[in-house]
Order: sequence, then structure tokens, then C-alpha cells
Amino acid sequence: MIIAGQFSFKGGKEVVNAQCPDLLAEVEAIIQRVDSSKHKRKRSKEKTMRGQLLYSPISINKAFKREFLKRSWSPIRVPCDYSTAHYSEGYDNKRLRAGAFREMDFVKRSLGVEVQFGKYAFMVYNVCAKMTIFRNLGHIRFGIEIVPVKAFADEMSSGVSYFEQFIWDLEARGVADIDVPVLILGIDA
Repeated sequence: MIIAGQFSFKGGKEVVNAQCPDLLAEVEAIIQRVDSSKHKRKRSKEKTMRGQLLYSPISINKAFKREFLKRSWSPIRVPCDYSTAHYSEGYDNKRLRAGAFREMDFVKRSLGVEVQFGKYAFMVYNVCAKMTIFRNLGHIRFGIEIVPVKAFADEMSSGVSYFEQFIWDLEARGVADIDVPVLILGIDA
């Protein structure tokens, strides 16, 4: 795969380049190592693409996971200890889910990486909420988000968001004081 686009959210590109250029080079090498041709194997059942061979986001994610784990990147999972202090008086909260957690795909030396081939809400959540949470918990200081560009997403199931839409959302939203510097990489086959 190739890096087709880059977006520096809150100075993410500059921070990652300055703080850990070796890890950025490692991430770039991982992207190049994932062979997209091995993941175009999902036969579409969708009305608008029936019978077409599409890229499998699940298969691509597994390939990224293998490559990151080979290089000693680790997923980080933190438990969610949900508060019960905010329920209305008399409400029975017995169904509160025990064992809930949040997870970051890969972390190495305070750099968090998320690989996202899902709906756009997950991309925005990763950058605008999850990375802030993991920074506040002391696991990361900055991040990289890897997403498909539109041309690549168009060859996947419908509903997969893409780099261009994600960047538009972030630019229209603006940057907040609590945001984490993130380099967003748009990739293509």
C-alpha cells in the first residue's frame, strides 16, 4: 500500500517528525509492507455492487495487526470503571456492564496508532476522544490515524469512510485545547 495523503491535526506531523522520526519510518514501512492485492477477496452482495470483488477491511486490519505486532507495537486496553453516581434515585443499575474497556490499536514509546476502515464516526471518535483519553491516562502523547482515501474506500463495502471526508470534518470542527497532535495518513492500494 501507499501513503496517498497526509493531514497534520494540531501539528501532529511536525510533532511526530520531531519526537519519533524512527517510529514514523516504521509506520510508513508497515503500510508499504501490507500487500493490498491479497485482501481483494470479498464478493459483494450489495445491490449497487453485486458480484464485484472488493477489499476486505477485516482482512486488511488483520494484516496491519500482524505487521505492527512483529515490530513490538502493543495494543493497550484500559478498563472502564463506570460511575453509578449519576443515575436517578431509585433506578436499578444492575445491568451495568462489568468488564467494559477501551482499546488503542497500537502503542510504542508514547505514540498511539489507530487503523480505521469503518464508518466516519469512528475516525472522528479516535482522534477527538479516544486519543485524548489515552493521553490523559498517560499512555500516549501524540498519535497517527491510518485511513483509506476515497478511491480505496470505493473498492470496499459501502459505509467505509475516507480520508477526504474525515479531513473536511476535522477542518470544519477546528482544534480544541484538549486535542492531541495527530498525523492522519490516507492510504491507497
